[in-house]
Amino acid sequence: GIDTSWNRIAGGDQIANILMPLEQSFNFQEPSSHLPQLLEAYKYIRQLEDTHWRDVKTKEIKAIISACAGLYLEASANSPTASKKEQIDVTLEVINRSDASISLISYNLTSLEQGVEKNMVLRPNEKLNFKEAITITNDLNYTTPYWLNKRQSLGMYNVDDQELRGLPETPRAVNVEFNLLINDTPITFKKPVVYRYSKPDEGELYRPFEITPAVTASISNKVIIFENDQPKDIEVLVKAGRDKIEGFVKMAYPNDWSVYPNQQKINIKTKNEIQKLVFTVIPPKDQSEGYMTPMVNVDGEFFTDELVEINYDHIPFQTVLLPSLSKVVRLNIKKQGANIGYIKGAGDAIPESLRQIGYTVTIIDPNSISSSNLSEFDAIITGIRAYNVVDDLKFKQKFLLDYVSNGGNLIIQYNTSRGLIMDELAPYDLNLSRDRVTDENAEVRILDRDHPVLNHPNKITEQDFEGWVQERGLYFPDSWASEFTPLFSINDPGESPKEGSLLVAKYGKGNYIYTGLSFFREFPAGVPGAYKLFANLLSLGKEQLQPTTKIMD
Repeated sequence: GIDTSWNRIAGGDQIANILMPLEQSFNFQEPSSHLPQLLEAYKYIRQLEDTHWRDVKTKEIKAIISACAGLYLEASANSPTASKKEQIDVTLEVINRSDASISLISYNLTSLEQGVEKNMVLRPNEKLNFKEAITITNDLNYTTPYWLNKRQSLGMYNVDDQELRGLPETPRAVNVEFNLLINDTPITFKKPVVYRYSKPDEGELYRPFEITPAVTASISNKVIIFENDQPKDIEVLVKAGRDKIEGFVKMAYPNDWSVYPNQQKINIKTKNEIQKLVFTVIPPKDQSEGYMTPMVNVDGEFFTDELVEINYDHIPFQTVLLPSLSKVVRLNIKKQGANIGYIKGAGDAIPESLRQIGYTVTIIDPNSISSSNLSEFDAIITGIRAYNVVDDLKFKQKFLLDYVSNGGNLIIQYNTSRGLIMDELAPYDLNLSRDRVTDENAEVRILDRDHPVLNHPNKITEQDFEGWVQERGLYFPDSWASEFTPLFSINDPGESPKEGSLLVAKYGKGNYIYTGLSFFREFPAGVPGAYKLFANLLSLGKEQLQPTTKIMD
């Protein structure tokens, strides 16, 4: 077997001779009584030739020594964030909660030119406080996960520093080293600077101290769709990372697009304050897509990142700096019908996405569905997994199918094969399976090129499946009645062809459509082909239909 004892390391036997008896007779009532043995083991560990195990075990035994000595070492800033060249106050707190002989020799704080000598005995349970003012220097890195510092490829992060690879979080840039003498043994403890605060209902809380840019900016919408060549206003949010921010904002955008005005001034007095700006974006005449970035100039330096705050009760607060990018898409898209009814499922962004290309989308309360209040919709869509989570649909299915029979289009997005609220989702036999295609670049083979869905009002070809994200689709039906027409054949590499991604059936005067294609992923990513195909589904059978008015709230 594998030897996991100290014997596997040269020089480990003398360490084992110290620690094994201590482990077997540990004094939980007075842990500090073991400090002499722990410090002796610490000295031997520091002499190990194996650098890997020396570093690992040094960290571990220092944590044990600190716990047994009852050491409390903390450095807290007066602000949770600071930008470069900004000054912060740091309070250092030191307590020896044992009877051990411990002295604070000195401490070193990031950005201080030299260490601060103290040579003070730490008397039991006597708190010592020290205050220092430091300036965040330009050589310190902004706080963000190290694996996001460079653009990643599909499924692979780009991390040049091998010492960072595999670390669960980025090492903190601002730290303090407490240089102590414990029983005449010098030992250094390194602590990151934190921010300590309190809330009346939660008490004392901590969050990491973060270094952030002087200013960050973002566009309110990550994807902006233009259905024609008409301009749209976009909102840019500029957030100050320090007090007294003055400068201007201009936009970087694709060559064939235009933005007005060319630049706008900003004047933000207070740190963390947000100033809102509105720019007018003018798309090109023809289909185009690209990215826009707000560029904030302060004191001659351009800032192009946005600050994302991740704040949940169950994990530490953290910030992420990302390139501030919003996708702009000018579609050459045609559509018939304007009023769309939408029944919410488990949650997706389909309504917002359709509104961006000119549809009027009304959210339908399932409980209120009746034959009379569906008739004016040009099409009705159910959200993802609606037939898994919306119990009312089992009582309203008749009205939905009547709507189809009378000439409506009903588009059912994917549902899972387990946990359906009813057995019969469709007017004809339809069996859901767990079939899916996870490769977003999988070849899409068109089965019926003459079908209206692929020709009106937009011509759909294989090129419309380029640029899809995450997957092609999921939970495809694997068998269906002859009334259904499958339109595509898709499969992952090495898998059998799947033809249930999009099924269309005529029912009465209307059309029942079931699709497992991942429109709910493609719309937020601004994939043009997905919008064109969905517009065809909504337009099916509506060649002569003129836009109608909104009919439900």
